[in-house]
Amino acid sequence: MPKSARWAYGVGAGRTLGGVATAAEEIQVGERLVRVSSPDKPYFPERGLTKLDVVRYFLAVGDGILRALRDRPTMLERWPRGVFEGATIATRQTNRGDAFYQKRLPAGAPEWVRTAHITFPSGRTADEVAPSELAVVIWAANLGTLRFHPWPVTAADVERPDQLRIDLDPMPGVGFEQVVPVAHEVRAFLAELGMTGYPKTTGGRGLHIYLSIEPRWSFGDCRRAVLALGREMQRRLPDLVTTTWWREQRDRPVFVDYNQMARDHTVTSAYSIRPTPAALVSAPLDWSELDQVRPEDFDVLSMPARFAERGDPHAGLDGDRHSLEPLLELADRDGLEAPPER
Repeated sequence: MPKSARWAYGVGAGRTLGGVATAAEEIQVGERLVRVSSPDKPYFPERGLTKLDVVRYFLAVGDGILRALRDRPTMLERWPRGVFEGATIATRQTNRGDAFYQKRLPAGAPEWVRTAHITFPSGRTADEVAPSELAVVIWAANLGTLRFHPWPVTAADVERPDQLRIDLDPMPGVGFEQVVPVAHEVRAFLAELGMTGYPKTTGGRGLHIYLSIEPRWSFGDCRRAVLALGREMQRRLPDLVTTTWWREQRDRPVFVDYNQMARDHTVTSAYSIRPTPAALVSAPLDWSELDQVRPEDFDVLSMPARFAERGDPHAGLDGDRHSLEPLLELADRDGLEAPPER
């Protein structure tokens, strides 16, 4: 836990345990005092984890999750009632559920929560949370946020991505072990181009690979670059990889989802918590450990010790930025246009 975080009992109503009110807690995070209401509220009852346990987890991995979110417009995935059997998340179609996505700054947010002004594909705009300090993460956790969905841009330039995100998405019934060789081949191909990628688990069976890029290209250029990479993986691993968009037409185990680089499409950030009973987390990895680990190795209880011992494997992602030109040249050779936003 960062040295800047400390605990204090605040005033105000909290949950009741056996008829006794549990006070809210206040946590000093940097320069901010963040209130955690109902700290004993069950969030993952099958694991015995409370809201306060979730807050403590985010504090323990604070440097890592802030690195993943800093100054990026970020959608909050809020589970204010915790994760319980039968819980559902509201969708655009149903607009009903126990959890929901928050794309706009919530009402009553502290004045120190910064935002980024973004435009959706529909033309509508929003001021979305853009975390600038760890206190914002803890404030969001108090609202029930388990997963953070940052855009691949920063508030300084919301039109030009500075990250390329390669989503290796397994088909139903496909295990993590079939995704791993695809990730290794992506790494080898990027190395041939003089690029360095950073892998992480999704919290499920898939893998994400991040690449820092110069913020010079549009979302369309970025989708085109990932599609070109996906087609190269199809050539190299024809029995494993597909770039076919329509799910019912895919006949290979791993889909390279280039449309995750569309505007307003996001992937779960590093260190986010998957809203399933096991409380697994999205874990940044070193390439050297990819063959030995499983997604279930990383959860709210195990990740803090790992982080304290090893730090953040994605720390280098803040370093050199790569040009997209080699991938765009490959797209030109393949005659690929920017895929439509879907």
